[in-house]
Amino acid sequence: MKQSQITLWCHEIIASQAPRGGFYIDATMGKGNDTLFLCRLAGRTGRVLAFDIQEEARLYTEKLLKSHGMEQRAELVLDGHEHMEDYAENETADVICFNFGYLPGGDHKIATSADTSITAVEKGLSILKHGGMMSLCIYSGKDTGFEEKEALLSYLKNLQAKKFTVIVNEYWNRKNCPPVPVFIFKK
Repeated sequence: MKQSQITLWCHEIIASQAPRGGFYIDATMGKGNDTLFLCRLAGRTGRVLAFDIQEEARLYTEKLLKSHGMEQRAELVLDGHEHMEDYAENETADVICFNFGYLPGGDHKIATSADTSITAVEKGLSILKHGGMMSLCIYSGKDTGFEEKEALLSYLKNLQAKKFTVIVNEYWNRKNCPPVPVFIFKK
């Protein structure tokens, strides 16, 4: 049985839905685990874009990809995810992944925010192909994230049901502000 860690669970859902060799976006690069996962899905014929505003995140990701021989499969972009439309055309991505919050082990003052995150999700939904999917790992608690979590969930609740299916999951018996995994499918 697989672990119930949010990122591993999201990877399982993505792997069950995404075509191999497609175009994928890691909107929040962090330490590169989602980027590596998407590079494996991309294989030799696919494409991966990964975004982060921190050079530290880019360096972590670059090192991880090199250690797995996959540095050629991804373009690492040092820019905010709210600018992804500058790097990808509408209706081209098969999958877009987000992990909101701050760089694990990093400065908690440098974190995603409600305004830029909603902008990024909105732009990502335009970039997503029909039949594509988006995963969101929404973290909150301690010193960051409550406002962002509530704003994102409110935004998602108002997406048109004719265009998108939004599935919000909860860790029902976990205390201390567990993360919220969300999946959006573009019809």
